[in-house]
Amino acid sequence: MTQIFVGNLAYTTTERELRSVFEHYGRVSSVRLVLDRQTGNARGFAFIGMPRWDDADEAITRLNGASLAGRQLVVNEAQSESNRPTRQSAADSFLQRL
Repeated sequence: MTQIFVGNLAYTTTERELRSVFEHYGRVSSVRLVLDRQTGNARGFAFIGMPRWDDADEAITRLNGASLAGRQLVVNEAQSESNRPTRQSAADSFLQRL
């Protein structure tokens, strides 16, 4: 299954809306709108699971830069947790440049 990152969402965007948009390109197996733990408000990004790479690739290609609720979407393949820089490594990188 391919995980897709969707950023720059309007805070009013719902999981139902995202599912509807992505289903134009194939089957959607999961939609996870990320919420702030303290407030419960949307944080402006989500993850979409699509079982077929071809469908996910088309959704990424067509929706990256598209407008939804007046916002220009950022859509790309989600990075696995092991490939994301940690806060510490990002801070180390910054300090090394000084």
